[in-house]
Amino acid sequence: MQFAERIKRLGTETAFDVLAKVNELRAQGKDIISFSIGEPDFNTPENIKKACKDALDRNETHYKPANGILELREVIAQKSFELRGVKVDPSEVVVTPGAKPILFHTLHALVNEGDEVIYVNPGFPIYESVINFLNAKPIPLPLVEEKEFSCDIDTLKSLITPKTKLLIINSPHNPTGGTLSRSDLEAIAELAIKHNFYVMSDEVYHRFSFEGKFESISSIPGMKERTIVVDGCSKTYAMTGWRIGWGIMPAELAKVVTRMIINSDSCTAAFTQYAAIEALKGDQTESYKMAEEFKARRDLIVSLLNDIKGVRCLKAKGAFYVFPNVTEACRNLGFKDSRELQDYLLYEAGVAVLARTCFGSKNVGEKDEYIRLSYATSREQIIEGLKRMKRAIEKK
Repeated sequence: MQFAERIKRLGTETAFDVLAKVNELRAQGKDIISFSIGEPDFNTPENIKKACKDALDRNETHYKPANGILELREVIAQKSFELRGVKVDPSEVVVTPGAKPILFHTLHALVNEGDEVIYVNPGFPIYESVINFLNAKPIPLPLVEEKEFSCDIDTLKSLITPKTKLLIINSPHNPTGGTLSRSDLEAIAELAIKHNFYVMSDEVYHRFSFEGKFESISSIPGMKERTIVVDGCSKTYAMTGWRIGWGIMPAELAKVVTRMIINSDSCTAAFTQYAAIEALKGDQTESYKMAEEFKARRDLIVSLLNDIKGVRCLKAKGAFYVFPNVTEACRNLGFKDSRELQDYLLYEAGVAVLARTCFGSKNVGEKDEYIRLSYATSREQIIEGLKRMKRAIEKK
């Protein structure tokens, strides 16, 4: 079968490839502890599930507006104001089946072939994938350990050209757990306004900001009209399988994205939208408990990683990932890179992690090796998994 040329440019999310290997090994009877997939191990809170059941009982199973039901968009606008301090009109909100369609549709709406899109690297692999799919030019913005995986403004300045159309940022960040400070965001905003480019701000981990107040670039004067905020229920409310997300963007862009939804999805499932209303308006106790547990797990996993010879790990400031430097561990084991370490840990230690290159190609001059561990699993699993890693890496 002959596929369109553009399919060759479409990447994937390799976390799911590793998950498939984990499931295959488990089916063979092997005991695997997985730190690979970025999914809360908690169940969706009961009040949210009840709201969905009630919607089904009301027969909320028919078409809804392509940009989302008004009641949900009103709630998103209000909650966004409470979180970010920026007034949002419901016409500036677009609801989608998960947050990924906002990335996909917005990039299609804004970016032409040959345009340049700057994106954080390492980063969520779908950023780079869609940029390449559009035949635009991906420009990686390196996030380095020495800067605690924050943004180096001088480096960003050096990457901006007259062809720069969009910058993609993510805070708290996947895979490093780093965050962008208010001063970082103000410097980025100054550049966006000066050079007239848009900013897509992926804020799906905002509830999991462990060190200080969450900050959004959309709150900086002059940035609301050039920012696309990406958000959703998947991480905050343990609703990954529900597929409910949204974007907050200028109303003119929202109309275009809505037209693209009409051409692709028609609309987001009605009953999940009513569940999202309850998620945002209802009792937040379980979500905040989840955030507190993630913070405790963060402290545990960082301590255990730093006790492994050849491994060093910064304390993540947010999300539910750590990104330890394993350069020395790879060298001690005779591995050329973290991909070989990933395979070794899976097949020899029964521990699933993700290599640095699962999150974008290495930056020019990048020599260190890293792996990502998701600590969205129990403390018992973290303790046992890190015990296995220590034994395998130190060969005890």
